[in-house]
Amino acid sequence: MSRPSTPVPAADDPLARERSHLAGSRAALRAMREDVESLDIKDVTANWVNAEVLARQIDDRIKALADLSDTPLFFGRLDYLHSPGADRAEGAEGERFYIGRRHVHDHDGDPMVIDWRAPVSQPFYRASKKDPMDVALRRRFGYTRGDITAYEDEHLSDPAEAAATSKLLQQEIERPRVGPMRDIVATIQPEQDEIVRSGLGGTVCVQGGPGTGKTAVGLHRVAYLLYAHRDRLARTGTLVIGPNRSFLHYIEQVLPALGELTVKQATVDDLVAAVLEVRGSDDAPAAVLKGDARMAEVLRRAVYSHVTMPTEPVMVVRGSRRWRVPAYEIEETVRELLDRGIRYGAAREALPQRIAHAVLVQMERSGEAPDDRVQDAVARNPAVKAAVKAIWPPVDPAKLVLRLLTDADFLAEHADGILDEEEQKTIRWAKPVRSVKSARWSSADAVLIDEATDLVERTHSLGHVVLDEAQDLSPMQYRAVGRRCSTGSATVLGDLAQGTTPWATRSWDEALAHLGKSDGVVEELTAGFRVPTDVITYASRLLPHIAPGLTPVASVRENPGFFDLREISGTADVVTACEELLRNEGSTGLIAADARVPALARALTAAGIPYLAPGEETTAETRLTLVPASLAKGLEYDYVVLDEPQAVVDGEPDERTGLRRLYVALTRAVSGLIVTHTAPLPAQLAG
Repeated sequence: MSRPSTPVPAADDPLARERSHLAGSRAALRAMREDVESLDIKDVTANWVNAEVLARQIDDRIKALADLSDTPLFFGRLDYLHSPGADRAEGAEGERFYIGRRHVHDHDGDPMVIDWRAPVSQPFYRASKKDPMDVALRRRFGYTRGDITAYEDEHLSDPAEAAATSKLLQQEIERPRVGPMRDIVATIQPEQDEIVRSGLGGTVCVQGGPGTGKTAVGLHRVAYLLYAHRDRLARTGTLVIGPNRSFLHYIEQVLPALGELTVKQATVDDLVAAVLEVRGSDDAPAAVLKGDARMAEVLRRAVYSHVTMPTEPVMVVRGSRRWRVPAYEIEETVRELLDRGIRYGAAREALPQRIAHAVLVQMERSGEAPDDRVQDAVARNPAVKAAVKAIWPPVDPAKLVLRLLTDADFLAEHADGILDEEEQKTIRWAKPVRSVKSARWSSADAVLIDEATDLVERTHSLGHVVLDEAQDLSPMQYRAVGRRCSTGSATVLGDLAQGTTPWATRSWDEALAHLGKSDGVVEELTAGFRVPTDVITYASRLLPHIAPGLTPVASVRENPGFFDLREISGTADVVTACEELLRNEGSTGLIAADARVPALARALTAAGIPYLAPGEETTAETRLTLVPASLAKGLEYDYVVLDEPQAVVDGEPDERTGLRRLYVALTRAVSGLIVTHTAPLPAQLAG
């Protein structure tokens, strides 16, 4: 195959040389892709199954090698004083590496771009004037639509050059955005990189205020772990869990842009409602109680209450012989299985084998020589099967939960000493339900069924799970997620100040305990890269009221951003504010209390302003998104109009939750925020 060539630039034109290397790298990536596309697998697979698997792997590889025209292949360069790992003797020649989103090599196998996750790339994020990490030069590149337009150098090992803030780095952080969330590989900060590169074996919990990049850190950690432990995670799997589908749509392009196509995404509801339809809802008191960790013990009692001790022996007939296993011996076996604490279903499967083994012992004592096939046959004997069904009957998790929620006596028996009478009454359904299918299950009910299902049969564990917006989960939801990584690890992301559910977690230690990861390490990100100084300063007035003791985010942006507080007369003024912000480059979000969204939608339509719903991708023509406050969490817009703060607070069941919802809404802006109001502002915002 012929390989494309690139022109050689003049020796005294650094920008032209870098552009030439970019062109050569793109050509090399194209050649890598063509090599994979040209593979012929007809004669290398033994059967159609292997052929299908290999074809799918090749297809994934082709997709991973896609060259995104608007995304630069590399964003930085490192010139080392010495070759990494080589002898650092005086005069030893260093090496140059271009740092990018993926590895690219030429036709000889020599690297043209080094993956940002490789060890040799780490100094790009961590080296400093105080600790240059053997780096002579760090060069950052500025891009416009995928083409190099500027560069900026830091001579880290030169004592004569003073440390300075990178203008290109600042511009990249503050660059307006249209469309979904993008990766941050060009702007990862040292404290973020430390979390990203933490090992697979441990669970990491990241407490991060608005704009600190916690979501991006979590996603990039997944990408790093897939790079460092690809074979292991290919077997065990990875999963990103977000709060809602809009949020998942917003972040879904980050990992594919880094060449990672195998990471699945889901909400907690997706995980637990796989076998039933959620059609109902709970009021806040019922939802809080159903999400309480005490419900786990109620369910455990209810499941194992089905086990009854035998009162009759088991008589097994084989040919002309009868073998009798006395009731007391079976009871000893049953009690042993209960004491071992193994899953209900696993113990139920073990019981017939244990009874059969007792029969085989008697056979051997009588002079017979039975083998495993005889034991299996005895375990399937009708008398043994009948005994097992009576002693350890099958349990349907959904039917069990339905009975707990509708049968007052059954609930009272198993909640005794755990839930008081008023609490039991709170979670019981007022009306009887005919069947599992006709029940109007809520999300909290689905979590209870998931817990009961795990008591019966172990939930499959993945290698790594990322849990975002984790502060909003109930203890029972944490348990549901923890089951999905019981033998793996997790990255937990959240902000205690943004907890907007009645059951929001009070501390990360408590959350990690419910997750089954008490040994997890809690890291805190306090440097704000996305939210302007004036905006985060105003929003932080709420912190003493919603999360006392939490460290406020300190914006590190040089641009203070745009912030305006406007008392208005009606929705027409809200529309005017949107029109004003739409004159800027980038995306605009209009965030309002859920109850006010229909009126604002009518006002925008009357004014001829097109708008999108959360999760829909902005375009050059439509850059305004109308966002109910309940869906604003995790989303970002270059500019935001926040309508009627007091209405946002009043839309929640209690003031603290309302103020937390307001804190979320106030911190969605990347470049500017206009707050409009007719009603007085919440007193907690007075300053």
